[in-house]
Amino acid sequence: MTVKVVRTAISLEPELLSLLDRWVASRNSGSRSNAIRDLIRRELAAETLADPEADALAAVALLYRHTTPNVQARLTAAEHRWGDHVRSAVHIHLEGEACAEVVVLLGKRREVAAASEDLRGVKGIMGGGAVVTSPSVAGGRTGHHHPHRAAHG
Repeated sequence: MTVKVVRTAISLEPELLSLLDRWVASRNSGSRSNAIRDLIRRELAAETLADPEADALAAVALLYRHTTPNVQARLTAAEHRWGDHVRSAVHIHLEGEACAEVVVLLGKRREVAAASEDLRGVKGIMGGGAVVTSPSVAGGRTGHHHPHRAAHG
């Protein structure tokens, strides 16, 4: 599918244009237009994610030593606590006793933030961080919903 674009002009101070050109070159952006589109999407994602109910996607990277007692069992238990929010988990063997796990989460921004903090707080996790973004900047949604369960009587 071809995406239609509309041409527009912007005015920048020479110093700002020079900084933009250096940034474009340093990140292999391809063009000023691509870089400016990326900056706009980032700003819109940040604005969208200010709403705790906004759709969000998070990638959480966790570092630990596989020799730490029960760390893998505790991490698996934490992933299960977040059930439908966890869409993927990848285990990576690093050198020595180090391992990494990358967990992909979908849900409301407040949910993925809480899940990320829970995962990073697992005893034995030595470091890590999360990248949270809004699928809306790519024209998508998480499709995440919470079905109502019938009460058991």
